[in-house]
Amino acid sequence: MKWVLDPAHSQVQFSVKHLGISTVRGTFDAFSGSIDEENGQATAVTVEIDVASLDTGNEQRDGHLRSADFFDVENHPKATFALTTFERSGDDVIATGDLTIRGTTKPVTLKGEIGGPATDPWGNQKVSATLETKIARKEWGLVWNVALEAGGVLVSDDVKLSIDIQAQPA
Repeated sequence: MKWVLDPAHSQVQFSVKHLGISTVRGTFDAFSGSIDEENGQATAVTVEIDVASLDTGNEQRDGHLRSADFFDVENHPKATFALTTFERSGDDVIATGDLTIRGTTKPVTLKGEIGGPATDPWGNQKVSATLETKIARKEWGLVWNVALEAGGVLVSDDVKLSIDIQAQPA
């Protein structure tokens, strides 16, 4: 069965330490994707994210993140994920795939859980997944930073990615 992501009931989020003391969170508001599933096992997953849709709640910061210092959305408008392996034990899952950001593709492993299928009040089938991982942004060419006078850097290399999706039959 083929499922498509429902953006109205899904989120792609990221968080990163700022100044080593606080956390900045953001979302990518425009994305699409599909899941091919057979007997409860994902056989293919593809996701495409419009990187320019990022939103951290601060226009100046968002503009800097869209610039060549970070995502370089003018030259790399999309980030993508393509599943390579999927392991399921009950509702717990491990999804490994190729994440492409800024023209660089690296493997990532997301861990989490899946839910469903369930039927909504209008008779439509739905499935869901909540997945998380942590990446080192420098591996994807996101290297801009500022050294702090007291030590450390302005923006952590570690970025947490959190994906909460709901999907419906294609």
